[in-house]
Amino acid sequence: MFRFIDLFAGIGGIRLGFERDGGKCVFSSEWDKYACQTYQMNFGEMPRGDIRKIEASDIPEFDVLCAGFPCQPFSIAGVSKKKSLGRKHGFDDEEQGNLFFEIVRILKYHKPPLVFLENVKNLMSHDGGNTFRVIRKSLEDLGYYVDAGIFDAAHFVPQHRERTIIVGCLTHRVNLPGTLPNRGMKMKDILEKKIDTKYTLSDKLWNYLQNYAKKHREKGNGFGFGLISTNGIARTLSARYYKDGSEILIPQKGKNPRRLTPRECARLQGYPDSFFIPVSDTQAYKQFGNSVCVPLMKFMAEHVLRKSWILQSTSSEKVYRPAFQVSDVPDFVPA
Repeated sequence: MFRFIDLFAGIGGIRLGFERDGGKCVFSSEWDKYACQTYQMNFGEMPRGDIRKIEASDIPEFDVLCAGFPCQPFSIAGVSKKKSLGRKHGFDDEEQGNLFFEIVRILKYHKPPLVFLENVKNLMSHDGGNTFRVIRKSLEDLGYYVDAGIFDAAHFVPQHRERTIIVGCLTHRVNLPGTLPNRGMKMKDILEKKIDTKYTLSDKLWNYLQNYAKKHREKGNGFGFGLISTNGIARTLSARYYKDGSEILIPQKGKNPRRLTPRECARLQGYPDSFFIPVSDTQAYKQFGNSVCVPLMKFMAEHVLRKSWILQSTSSEKVYRPAFQVSDVPDFVPA
């Protein structure tokens, strides 16, 4: 058993991955009230609020810091939007960009042996790579050996979703996997059989999306809707999906296309059907669009913990021990 904390927890996708590998969550923090409702319904506890208002000393001792810190200041879409509005992005985004340094503050105080971070693909290249260099140096200055990489959830779910994973270990370098297993899932594997007609696009919306796509094609742009083959995989599910569902539309015979249901969005992110969705469709679309791919988190948890060291506390001192006897652990084989 190891203890971990779940920062910028969202609806608990990273937590599910680490709990499935034997971890116990001892603290969680999330500021969105609707995400907190979903989190409480599924985990039986209400996350603490704004991490900036929580003293590091109020957080229990733990072995692993997990955090999917806010990605909007670094995502391609987020940066483009902020630039168009003349707003700051990255670390210059005063509301969200500097939240990484809240992680640093907590690491300085607790010095856990392992840190696991998730963010958008663009984190690695944002600001010419300077953003990631600051993150790496901040962790290295605290004594962590750092590795990072970009991984696609399409190996586990039928969705092209590339994300940056960063791992830091106090005792040695933990190399992230060079390859991922491939489950070969297709969209048809996650679709529900009975669909409420409310998810079918109205004539007005469907005509608008087609005309919008045509206009941008004529300009040589790639903007438009995504009509997905049920034998293929989807584009990246985003938090804006609630607006019109245009990035992932399911064709219907003799009808306009439809958007995904909230349950299908949950499945697209690898959440089990036992996961409760207590909020409105609008909030559910935002939550799953902002979430992580659970099977990818589980795979990474198993890989990282197998190769890292976990803190063993005794009555008189803290001792580092291997999390597992590596020679006794077989290569990971997905279920």
